[in-house]
Amino acid sequence: MDLNVQSPVVKEFIKNTLINMCKKGASIIRLDAFAYAVKKADTSCFFVEPDIWNLLHEIEDILEEYQVIILPEIHEHYSIQMKIAKQGFWIYDFALPVLVLNALYNGEGKYLKHWLEMSPKKQFTTLDTHDGIGIVDVKDLLPDEEVEKTKEQMFVKGANVKKIYNTEAYNNLDIYQVNTTYYSALGNNDAAYLLARAIQFFAPGVPQVYYVGMMAGENDIELMEKTKNGRDINRHYFSMEEIEEQQKRKVVKELKRLMELRNTESAFALEGEIEVKIPREHSLEITRSYGNESIALKADLQTFDFCIVKEENVIYQNNLLGD
Repeated sequence: MDLNVQSPVVKEFIKNTLINMCKKGASIIRLDAFAYAVKKADTSCFFVEPDIWNLLHEIEDILEEYQVIILPEIHEHYSIQMKIAKQGFWIYDFALPVLVLNALYNGEGKYLKHWLEMSPKKQFTTLDTHDGIGIVDVKDLLPDEEVEKTKEQMFVKGANVKKIYNTEAYNNLDIYQVNTTYYSALGNNDAAYLLARAIQFFAPGVPQVYYVGMMAGENDIELMEKTKNGRDINRHYFSMEEIEEQQKRKVVKELKRLMELRNTESAFALEGEIEVKIPREHSLEITRSYGNESIALKADLQTFDFCIVKEENVIYQNNLLGD
């Protein structure tokens, strides 16, 4: 259902809804598919300017006294995210997933390096969400041929990642997404997956880990075949028993260790700095620093071996290789 956001009745509805959410304790309000909020004749009705900015600032004014974060959710060319960030709003980093896959598939981090150096600080980073892996978000951050190559590599290198799962047969005609869990996109490879998460945790912003990703979940072919909804491949319903079993897996234990490290080291402060280097072929080094504190990720993008160093001491070593 479309709403006329210029209507006084709709404006009042939006205001009351937002305030009610704040009073219920919301600290972040996600504006889902926000680019489609404004409907205007003779336009694409996608991110219609300046109307979309007027609406966003109206929402900002409503929420100001509650100090609640506004998070517009938009899948499109990264330049739109940059425009939103320049106005001081938080954004999602939907470009990171494909850039990390490109780096790990090919053992080459130059495109990933470029994005990490330019990406905003006030962002929530993702590798996976309840939808597929977005392709459109990475356009022009990767050359077109690299975008296509990475997309094809998902089907070749991934585990049970098939083109048909993104077609009408599975109620999905979104050519801009590939339906898969991130773990399966990496061939269910524990070492590659853990390195992908380490890179995400060292990226600017606040990392978000989807619940299936938290369990290093594989593609749920059974659920997808049952519903014929391609996106259900990444929406497994974990039973309490399954959750308990998943916690025993080494990759999940190591992921939790990385999360604890990310949440306790002051060098990851939002206001801090990032430095990215490629000291030799197939390598990637990311250093985060804040004040006198610094911490570095040193990784081999080909073997997936990596360590985390603080004050010249290794405080984390990926020991999943060979498992």
